[in-house]
Amino acid sequence: MKNRLLGQWIEKQLADRPLRANSLIITIYGDMIAPHGGTAWLGGLIRLVGPLGLNPRTVRTSVFRLSLEKWLVSEQIGRRSYYSLTAMGRRRFEHAFHRIYDDARVAWEGDWQMVLTPGDSLTPALRDALRKELLWAGYAAIAPGVLVHPSRQTEELLDILQIAGAHDKVIVLQAQTLGALSSRPLKELVDQCWNLGDVAAEYQAFIDRFRSVARALRSASTLDPEQCFIIRTLLMHEFRRVQLRDPCLPRQLLSDNWPGDRARTLCRDIYQLCWGMTEAHLMQMLETADGPLPRAARSFHSRFGGIASDDAEQAGS
Repeated sequence: MKNRLLGQWIEKQLADRPLRANSLIITIYGDMIAPHGGTAWLGGLIRLVGPLGLNPRTVRTSVFRLSLEKWLVSEQIGRRSYYSLTAMGRRRFEHAFHRIYDDARVAWEGDWQMVLTPGDSLTPALRDALRKELLWAGYAAIAPGVLVHPSRQTEELLDILQIAGAHDKVIVLQAQTLGALSSRPLKELVDQCWNLGDVAAEYQAFIDRFRSVARALRSASTLDPEQCFIIRTLLMHEFRRVQLRDPCLPRQLLSDNWPGDRARTLCRDIYQLCWGMTEAHLMQMLETADGPLPRAARSFHSRFGGIASDDAEQAGS
C-alpha cells in the first residue's frame, strides 16, 4: 500500500521540478541498470519511468539521442529493442561512481595536477571539448590555458586526455604547495576559481529538499516499491547533479561546516532506507534479452560505505 506522506512529497517534487528525460535516463542507467549488467529492454524501461512523468514517445526519443551521443547502444532482437551502456558510457560512470558513492576526499599534502594547453597545439573544438571534460572532473582555469586540481591522482586525468585525443598535445605537470596548505591567499584563490559559495548553496538546497522525505521514510510502517524507486531516482538525480559540480577539493581547502558533508550523510541514509524495495521493483519491471534482470554485481553493495547483505538477498529473491 502506498504511503500518503511519501506520495504527497513525490507529487510536489514532480510538479515543482520538471525532469529532463535524457539526464534522468542517464541517472537510472548509472545508478540502477549498470550494476545489473547495463542492458534493459526498451519496453520495460518505458514502464519503469512512466510514474516519473515520461511518456513512451519521450523515452524513445531520449534513448535514441543518447545513442547518438555514444552513451547507449541498441540491439534489435525480433521486434524488441535492447539498450546497453557503451564502453564510453561505462567509463564515464566509473569515474563518477567514486565521486558520488564514496567520500573521495583524502589527506592532502599539497599536491597539484596542472594541464597546460600551449599555443596552437589544440584546435578550437578540441580545446573546448577538453576544457569541458576537465571542468567536469573538478579542474579550474586559474589562467588562460592553465587548468589545475589539488590532487596527485593521475589515472582519471590521463584517461580524459586519451579519450579526448589530447594526450600528446598538452603539457601535464605536478606541482607542490610550499608553506601552509590552508593559507589565506590559497583559500581566496580556491573560492574564486571554484565558486565554492555556489556549490555550498546547492548542497544546502539539496538538504532542505530531502530532509522531510528522510523523516517520512523512517516513520513509515511499510514501504511501497514504486514509491521507493521514485524517491531513489529523484534523490540520486539531484545528488548526482550537485556532486558533479563539486570539484572534490581537499578538506584543508573547505570551510569547517562544509554542507557537502551533511548532504552526503542525508543521501546515504535515504538510499539505505529505500534501496532494497527499489531493487525488488527493478527486478519486476526490467528484463534483458536473456530473461530477467540479473542480480546486482557484488560491488554494488559497497556504495555509501556498505549496504546490508541480508537486504540484498531479499531484494534479489
